Amino acid sequence: MNRIVVFCGSSLGFKPIYKEAAVELGNYFANNKIGLVYGGGKIGMMGVLADTILAQNGEVIGVIPKLLEKEEVVHSGVEEMIVCKKMSERKVIMSKLIDGYITLPGGFGTLDELFEALTLGQLQIEQKPIGLLNVNGFFDSVLLQLDKMVVEGFLKQANRDMLFVSTSVNDLILQMNAYKTPKIEHVINKVVS
Repeated sequence: MNRIVVFCGSSLGFKPIYKEAAVELGNYFANNKIGLVYGGGKIGMMGVLADTILAQNGEVIGVIPKLLEKEEVVHSGVEEMIVCKKMSERKVIMSKLIDGYITLPGGFGTLDELFEALTLGQLQIEQKPIGLLNVNGFFDSVLLQLDKMVVEGFLKQANRDMLFVSTSVNDLILQMNAYKTPKIEHVINKVVS
């Protein structure tokens, strides 16, 4: 993969392990010549991730909506900053630039972005690997909810399996690199029970 979008928080959380995960992922990207596409912020997990890659002269592309383009939010060190009108437009632009998705801990926006990527994959609008770096068990409850949705008949197991999960950056990237686009004859039959 040449470029990956990373969805993550605009805060660092309360535990140092989250910041450490952003640094580790940033180092992996820089060392393996993977370009980062992200939300364009200089704060929180986003800022740490971008700073780590920029410090090693790696590729960083920010995509930020006009309403968030404030001096205290936007990362001035990112040379390629794409400013768009709406949050929804941001996701479309990001999607066109990347080969895969990774999600780190974050809040509502992070989950929104993750689930939109999964929905696009389920509907076969996109066919890109989607990874979740489960730092410190952060996403355990979300993963349990996805499993519950399968058990209760609201989510097909094949769609649940679209999400690659690991606690290790290297393992997650290996899983994503091995991704093969599923062959589905009827999208509706795939989505609806």
